[in-house]
Amino acid sequence: MRKHIPSLIFAAVTLVSLTMAGLVYLATIEAARIKFQSVADDALGRIENGIEFDLALMRATQAMFTAQQGQVSREQFGNFFNSLGVTKNFPGLSSIGFLRFVGSDNEDGIARELKDGYGIDRKPFPDTQNHWRAPLVLVEPMSQTGLDALGFDMATDPPRRVAIEQAMAAKGEPRATGRLLLGPAAEGQAPQPGVLVFSRVDHRPGQGSAPAGFLYFAFRTAELFQAALGKAPLLPVSVEVFDGTRGDDTLLFRSEAPPAPRFGEDFSVTRETIVAGRKWTVNFRPSTAFVPPSPQAAPLLLGLFGLVLAGAIALVARYQQRAYEAVAKLHESTAKSLLEKDLMLQEMKHRIKNSIARVLAIARQTAARSKDVDEFSSSFAARLQAMAASQDMLTRSRWQKADLSELLRIELAQVFGKELPEGMMKGPAVELDETTTQALGLTFHELATNALKYGEAANSVHVLKVDWALKRQGRETRLLLNWAERNGRAVSAPKDIGFGTRLIDMNIKRELGGRIERHFGYNGLRVEIDIPYRS
Repeated sequence: MRKHIPSLIFAAVTLVSLTMAGLVYLATIEAARIKFQSVADDALGRIENGIEFDLALMRATQAMFTAQQGQVSREQFGNFFNSLGVTKNFPGLSSIGFLRFVGSDNEDGIARELKDGYGIDRKPFPDTQNHWRAPLVLVEPMSQTGLDALGFDMATDPPRRVAIEQAMAAKGEPRATGRLLLGPAAEGQAPQPGVLVFSRVDHRPGQGSAPAGFLYFAFRTAELFQAALGKAPLLPVSVEVFDGTRGDDTLLFRSEAPPAPRFGEDFSVTRETIVAGRKWTVNFRPSTAFVPPSPQAAPLLLGLFGLVLAGAIALVARYQQRAYEAVAKLHESTAKSLLEKDLMLQEMKHRIKNSIARVLAIARQTAARSKDVDEFSSSFAARLQAMAASQDMLTRSRWQKADLSELLRIELAQVFGKELPEGMMKGPAVELDETTTQALGLTFHELATNALKYGEAANSVHVLKVDWALKRQGRETRLLLNWAERNGRAVSAPKDIGFGTRLIDMNIKRELGGRIERHFGYNGLRVEIDIPYRS
């Protein structure tokens, strides 16, 4: 028992120290996560407060229009807009306008209103089969773009019409569109993501008849969120805002500052907020400016201190057992070497057994289909060489991976014995695991052998084209490979199924759990292979 005292002391002190270091590390991570959640909630609060501030302005404007029963002149509207100081006080608000609600048979009334207010001769546009219209009759700030938009019936645009109908039914509550591309803020810029918010204006408060029209606010979301998040103190967050679910076509805003790579998905915080009747999804990630509340080196220093302390205590006790320790260490080293040797032998036995089983299976089937010894020797040697080429590629890779393009080039070169033309193979870089490499190596060999024996590839390898691609299907990624032999003549399916065909089907369907289809057409053979891709 005494000979184990130094080791027991070292193990006990080390275990306690590492446990404490692990607990401190977990506490540090959890504290950082809690701190960032607080930062994310602060950022969400800024966004919601900024939007609510803009919507409060919309309600005030709505009240003014309702008080005037929707009859606000261009001069009154312009004076009201200029008094707001939009550029300074409401960043992101690109324009304000009023849509007159009229029947489709009242186009002359809108034309008179535009003539009286802006001096232009224009009827509502474009033509529509709707029984009511919502043309733009007031807009600020006035510009050539705004002047050109006067008379535009927003109810003819499906996304805008949906929001207008929702605002009509909401009895005064604002309703927003989904993501739209609005005109650029300055000449030469590209259209920017934004939203339109509509609010109903009645002839008088509480009246249940048809509305006088609709007030709309147009927001450029990039400027809107930058203003909300750009206030001091700056928050160390990278923000993405989506209209509804996440996607490129629903992205409203993405921070210029990218997320810090050292913080993983565990630090991603997703929040949802309702803006004018629509759900927005906001995703927060720590930026490079985020600093955890506790230094991440503390657990490491604690662990190192514990190891040093354990080593010192164990060393003092070990001086008394040095001779016995040397013998015990030698015995342990010998036992470890024997164990590693046994494991290596077991692994070699397993691999050799599998290889022999596959070789025997190929030999039996090849012999059953061969006419004589020479044909058996040629076919059997070629298939063994295909297996050897695949295994050689794997053993040269540290991670037991093989490049699909290189595997295909090696197998085709072994069959055709010539330089392969440029453009014959096309596809992205794909790394294959051990099982897929072995199976596809034999498959490519059999396809190439058949093309040489029965197709036009014996005369010109240019008739062969191979392309592949990776395709995402839900949570699974699949490898799609097309093998095309353009023979210039019609081909038909063979009457007898040979061993090569069965070997291909066994590799694709049984080994890889995939699908293979052969199409025999008037211009040659096309083989489609679809297998799961395991990166």
